[in-house]
Amino acid sequence: MQKLLVSWGHELVVISPQGARTVRAPSEKGLRLAINPASHLRRQLGDFVPDAMHIATEGPLGVAARSLAMKRGWRYTTSFHTVFPEYLRMRMGIPAGWTWRYMRWFHQHSQRVLVPTHAMRTLLASHGLCNMQVWARGVDARAFAPDDGMALAGLPRPIHLSVGRLAREKNLDAFLSLDLPGSKVVVGSGPDEARLRRRHPDAVFLGMVPHDRLAPLYSAADVFVFPSLTDTFGLVMLEAMACGTPVAALPGEAPQAVVEEGVTGCLDADLAGACHAALSLDRVTVRERTLGRTWETIALALLGALTPLRAAQAQALPQEAGAGIQCGLPEERCDGSRVVR
Repeated sequence: MQKLLVSWGHELVVISPQGARTVRAPSEKGLRLAINPASHLRRQLGDFVPDAMHIATEGPLGVAARSLAMKRGWRYTTSFHTVFPEYLRMRMGIPAGWTWRYMRWFHQHSQRVLVPTHAMRTLLASHGLCNMQVWARGVDARAFAPDDGMALAGLPRPIHLSVGRLAREKNLDAFLSLDLPGSKVVVGSGPDEARLRRRHPDAVFLGMVPHDRLAPLYSAADVFVFPSLTDTFGLVMLEAMACGTPVAALPGEAPQAVVEEGVTGCLDADLAGACHAALSLDRVTVRERTLGRTWETIALALLGALTPLRAAQAQALPQEAGAGIQCGLPEERCDGSRVVR
């Protein structure tokens, strides 16, 4: 999406922990947290004066960005991507109420809290968050498209595929413990990988696969299995569907937001039954129903949600972009903004 926004004439500064001193996050090998994030933020921002600021993390770097905005009197928007209260409760035994209290503090001055689904908006509202707006996700249907389906040739069919982080909250045991015909294939790595490999020796574990090499695996699978009940969206489902592969999932909020029941996938508390039913779905239809979820649409929605740094900028980009979403504004009119994320 960053490349898309730049191609429309926007100037972006995306600040991440990359280049900063970091430490490993507790219980998560692949996640790094910035040390002295305020200094890193000021250094990366430099003399850049944005028209809008969006804070996409509640971690140390997000706290530093929030503090900077508050000190300078800047208005900003935030995102809620991950249900950390539940993850921290499951992994580390931290009471969920403690983390929800932190989440309310972090997002309380946000002009808009962007959430991936309507169900997530309802959940957050029940925990005292407000000013929320649904911002869905998209898929690049050119990068994720059906191919010859030979990437997993040689494995017994039907092939049941799962892609994602191997962590306890992903509920992969619910998939790997099923008595299914054919093969079970798992792509990804994470803190629960060693245990899963030991417990399910009949499954094929491919480890971490680069994102740009996932499409052939999606295309080669007969069913994409999504057992998680804690994910807020599940972009991997969209990627699989764009490749024509139907989804079998438990009826959690993420699948309910992505899957069209009986058309692009099957949702059932009986996950084995969902896998069996998904095999009968038409792969051409699965892909066609996914094509409307483009990154162009999602990018315009983001521009429409951004808030100018100061109230005096009320006629700046966000209102113009919002009108574009409603009126089919051409890309060439979406220009000239400076955004820091």
